[in-house]
Amino acid sequence: MLLRNILSKGVGLRNSSSYCMRPSVGLERDVEDVLEAAHQFAKKEMYPKMAEWDKQGELPMDVLKKAGEMGFGAIYCSGDHGGSGLSRLHASVIFEQLSMGCVSTAAYISIHNMCAWMLDTYGPDKLKEDLLPDMALFNKLGSYCLTEPDAGSDAASIRTTATKKGDYYVVNGSKAFISGAGTSDKYVKL
Repeated sequence: MLLRNILSKGVGLRNSSSYCMRPSVGLERDVEDVLEAAHQFAKKEMYPKMAEWDKQGELPMDVLKKAGEMGFGAIYCSGDHGGSGLSRLHASVIFEQLSMGCVSTAAYISIHNMCAWMLDTYGPDKLKEDLLPDMALFNKLGSYCLTEPDAGSDAASIRTTATKKGDYYVVNGSKAFISGAGTSDKYVKL
């Protein structure tokens, strides 16, 4: 209601080019440096092609590889297997800046990082050694499978099961709305 009153009086609202707060206010110097690197990457590598990627509906693999070279493929994973070893705060400013270049690509990068982190945190050493170095460089892509047709994204209501049968698991259930589906190499299923 307030906005309607302001607009009806002919008072203009600020646009994004007049926004006065710097995103780095209150951040430690190392986080500011990461923010600036992510900003420059998004501005140079992502923003110019954002509309084209959205129209094609495909992940920009060449840019993901460059993002991997920057350390954006396993941001908050330990450095033992190629991760950047940064904090969640570092990750949040990276994702914020990348989203200014291309929201959909940044969203996928955040999902891929979540998969890498789950593997780094909970996976067996052999799997970490085999997968994380390639995931950190976006040579292998990860997707997270949570959403189900009857449960949505409510983790407490999912029905998919995994039953151990000898040396492997039998997974029963269905998933939907998997970012990167069909392109990803590895899928983390909940």
